Amino acid sequence: MRLTEAEIYRLLGDFILLEGNDQTKAETEYRSAIRIAQEQGAKAWELRAATSLARLMMATGRRIEARDLIAPVYGWFTEGLRRKI
Repeated sequence: MRLTEAEIYRLLGDFILLEGNDQTKAETEYRSAIRIAQEQGAKAWELRAATSLARLMMATGRRIEARDLIAPVYGWFTEGLRRKI
């Protein structure tokens, strides 16, 4: 198992956007990163990849889809936290 494989795919998506703004290819790489992170149970890498993909979605006017993508991953990190009132 490669511990940073998901992060490599996420970074590849970032580089694709920087080089030529090929949003479809970048989205494919981000989705690969998310899938790999999920297979490995690597929640931190999954959150990073989901955040990158959500930013791309927001930039292309897909706000609801971005929210639906990020909410469950983010929720995993906030589960169990209590706010003081």
